Amino acid sequence: MSRIALVTGGQRGIGLGISEALAAAGYRVALVAQEDAGAPEVVEALATLGGKAAYFRHDLLDIGDCKALLDRIEADLGEVTTFVSNAGVPARIRGDMLDLTSDSFDFVLGVNLRGAFFLAQEVARRMLAAPSDSYRSMSFITSVSAEMVSIERAEYCLSKAGASMMSDLFAVRLAPHGIGVFELRPGIIETGMTAGVKDKYTARIEGGLVPAARWGRPADIGSIIVTIADGHMAFATGTTIAVDGGLSIPRL
Repeated sequence: MSRIALVTGGQRGIGLGISEALAAAGYRVALVAQEDAGAPEVVEALATLGGKAAYFRHDLLDIGDCKALLDRIEADLGEVTTFVSNAGVPARIRGDMLDLTSDSFDFVLGVNLRGAFFLAQEVARRMLAAPSDSYRSMSFITSVSAEMVSIERAEYCLSKAGASMMSDLFAVRLAPHGIGVFELRPGIIETGMTAGVKDKYTARIEGGLVPAARWGRPADIGSIIVTIADGHMAFATGTTIAVDGGLSIPRL
């Protein structure tokens, strides 16, 4: 059976690191994002992956498109064996949570939680409808912000805390069917999303914020996803994995 990985937001940042690792391990990768197929990031990602990936446009806010998306992927590549829910959006504006608007709240939770849930639901339904002898998995990329409070981006923290519970729910629901579900919590990762705060966090990392004393890289998450997808952690389903260089370890 072909190994087909669906990675949301797989054209940039952490998602691209995951896509590169899976492609190198022999997976065909379905990159899923809302950009047009001709967008520079998409074109560059497909070139980087060297023909081992195909692009499928999908807006996570459009939950009515989930079935059609999976139909397109299955027609072009085959049934999804590895699902990585990675795409997400940050707070539109960092600021006092007492000034948070309902528009920003609804947008962030609409993408990071509502949209992620209903796409994962459709993937899970199809995995159950087509039993396989091959190992299958679902991974949810959340954040250390699922537990670590940032009052200037409350909506993001809430969305990731909800996504953490979402991972647990799918883990329990799918465990009897041999489908592994995992949550990965990246810490401070060097991507385009963190470019605007690079100087701030570089200084804090140098000051001891991260015990590993460096920025995380997308490849740090990618290597773990491959281990999960290959079935080496099957009986650890439901596990939450911190990928943060020790950032979230409580210290005095």
